[in-house]
Amino acid sequence: MIDPGFLAELDRFDTSLKRVSNAPLQGDQRSPDVGEGLTFSDHRRYAPGDDPRLIDWKAYARTEELFIKRFEAERNLTVHVLLDATASMDFGESDLNKFEYGAKLGLGFCHLTAEDNNDFQFSLIGDVPDRIDTDASSRGEVLRLVNHLNETTPTGDGDITAALEEYAETIRSRSLILVVSDLLFDPDDVAAGLTALARNDVVVAQVLTPEEIGPEATGDAIFEDPESDAIRRTYFGGTAARRYSDRLQAHLDDVEERCQALGIERELVDTGGDFFDTFAGLWLGARLGGDHRD
Repeated sequence: MIDPGFLAELDRFDTSLKRVSNAPLQGDQRSPDVGEGLTFSDHRRYAPGDDPRLIDWKAYARTEELFIKRFEAERNLTVHVLLDATASMDFGESDLNKFEYGAKLGLGFCHLTAEDNNDFQFSLIGDVPDRIDTDASSRGEVLRLVNHLNETTPTGDGDITAALEEYAETIRSRSLILVVSDLLFDPDDVAAGLTALARNDVVVAQVLTPEEIGPEATGDAIFEDPESDAIRRTYFGGTAARRYSDRLQAHLDDVEERCQALGIERELVDTGGDFFDTFAGLWLGARLGGDHRD
């Protein structure tokens, strides 16, 4: 289960967030700043966790409902989190679980985005994209997402090409997109899906467990395919272990090559690594990716 307490530890990344929100990845921005005093845009309903200073009390007096004032700069940066929710992500015990670790990375991006009064969207990716946020982009919304993700069980084998292509059609302005997946799909399918997103700034977190990166099993072993539930008993070690390592490395190299060709930042994430070190690397990659684009 994801403990939302980890979000408080991310507040030290506020400075990096400001660098992201001031970077060219915002596209047609009207102002590098966010907050009161900017050009008023519209309202949205108040959600728990919103800054009460932004409540429009005149609107409340008229309607007896709470609304938040939105300003032009609030729309300058939209962060999209696309989290793989296929069955292969439900691998790894406790804190090593790929889905849980990847969810925390996405939630961290949303938390910092909300802290800077920018917008985020959070979707699960399977055969199709499933958007699970309510468009509130607040701290309260991030906490609601924690609960939703804790109740989610990854399932199915998914279609990454179709899901990413369909999601790309919903993006209306230049955005920062975080794709979190083990990318255990055909590299051609991965590349096709990412190509649809590549007009935006994209960061890919390829999440694997230590056991997948370097399995320690030797001798007779039972392997289970989480997507098909197929089970195979075999001897693992020696030639089989080397063959596995070679195939995995070839796959990782192929994915990295496709991402480089598309100008996409891709990080291999080991769920056995320190979460905050991993998050810092991804956040820095998002900032530098924006700073180096035209």
